[in-house]
Amino acid sequence: MKRQKRDKLTRAHAKGYHAGISGRAKENCPFQAFDARSQWLGGWREAVEDRSLGYSVR
Repeated sequence: MKRQKRDKLTRAHAKGYHAGISGRAKENCPFQAFDARSQWLGGWREAVEDRSLGYSVR
């Protein structure tokens, strides 16, 4: 099994980052559990900051 599948919080952060860099709204967070939701939003915030610096999805 891949490591990504086992570490749900890291996966939530990565999915949040991808959503943020794609321009999706933070209200689209699919997680309900506090820890996973917190990680997703952290990734989303990081991506929004990166987008403002000029990074984008390719």
